[in-house]
Amino acid sequence: MLETSARLLRLLSLLQLHRDWTGPALAERLGVSTRTIRTDVERLRTLGYPVDATPGAAGGYRLGVGAALPPLLLDDDEAVAVAVGLATAANGAVTGIEETSVRALAKLQQVLPSRLRHRVAALTAATIHVPGSGRPTVDAAVLTTIATAVRASERLRFDYQSYSGAQSQHSPGPRSSAEAPSRRDVEPHRLVHWRGHWYLVAWDVDRGDWRTFRADRMTPRVPNGPRFTPREVPEAEVAERVQRGVGAATWRYRARVRVAAPAAEVRTRMPAAVTVDPDGPKHCVVHVGSDTPHMLTLYLGLLDVDFEVLDAPELAAHLRATAERFRKAAGDI
Repeated sequence: MLETSARLLRLLSLLQLHRDWTGPALAERLGVSTRTIRTDVERLRTLGYPVDATPGAAGGYRLGVGAALPPLLLDDDEAVAVAVGLATAANGAVTGIEETSVRALAKLQQVLPSRLRHRVAALTAATIHVPGSGRPTVDAAVLTTIATAVRASERLRFDYQSYSGAQSQHSPGPRSSAEAPSRRDVEPHRLVHWRGHWYLVAWDVDRGDWRTFRADRMTPRVPNGPRFTPREVPEAEVAERVQRGVGAATWRYRARVRVAAPAAEVRTRMPAAVTVDPDGPKHCVVHVGSDTPHMLTLYLGLLDVDFEVLDAPELAAHLRATAERFRKAAGDI
């Protein structure tokens, strides 16, 4: 009996992990026969968990929305309180549990009966979150829509309000105002919470490349698109994509600098947002940026190696002014 109960919990966890499972896939993961899977699914249904089954070669099992709340040891009021609390935590009210809160909220909303989902939506809509950091917040409904699409491996369509921070390397200046929203069609991969913001890492179908999107600038369009086969991307690479994309997007001034040091050595001293291209065995070209030429000057000086500015006249002018100031400071000593 204990073995059966443990297997049922593992089966339930797998059904919550992905939206659709085939019988053979579940049997392989749990080390049992497909007949045992059918028996365990019936046991879950007896316990009140709504497991939908689709026959045929393309069929499988899915944890559905129940007419009643499954036995989570929560009554209706407690379930609503948990959902609202998770939505609040997802907005950063409690540091360190934002991503976990979104995943838990997506799972809970999937099995909440309709009457409770309406109560959660009403309470969330009537609640105002006042962030202490001044950063824009994200509607919990947007986050759960994105998280559900990630979990179900469904293409996500949304309007995106970009904010162009990219400037010409020869004509840096203040960032332009907000652009008109663009329509995006992506294969969502992972939601990432970093430095107070939510980001979606996704494969942009139209552009044929990975892109990072700020969730507070997304307006999902329902229903979601068709299913897709998720691309294999290491977790470390996902985090690196966010750091690199976000860092470069916030630069106000950009420069290409030829550094007198091997690329492998320079990469270890640069943040992920900086691109380092080899230029022979003892040199490399660094694509770097910052908010001001002054900050760029200080940053490059900390490398403590010789370098040459290739195409940023504002940076070159600031370097000359800084060099003259330092020369005067040294005097005749």
